[in-house]
Amino acid sequence: MKGISDVRRSTTFFLFITISILLFAVLLLHARQSRVNSAATLTANAELVKSLQLTDLCLFTEARYTRNPAMADLHSPFQDHPFAMDHFPSGSLVSPPRFHHETP
Repeated sequence: MKGISDVRRSTTFFLFITISILLFAVLLLHARQSRVNSAATLTANAELVKSLQLTDLCLFTEARYTRNPAMADLHSPFQDHPFAMDHFPSGSLVSPPRFHHETP
């Protein structure tokens, strides 16, 4: 009588691949259904932004240079001292805008 330990390694690998592909297919279906379900909410939010004439998104409320990275100046994170550590947690999550990295 064969036990679990007598199963061939190729059979175990095939089962693993099959289950992984099925799980991936389920994730794709879930993502598609989520997109369909959120379409109405996105449309309503777009109408709200248009009616209130909002400009940019406020990402964080802690520091002025993390509220809207597109509007931040280069030196505001170092306003206390050039080598000062950032004391706001959001400063480590938001990178400077792309145009600050480019050289003219």
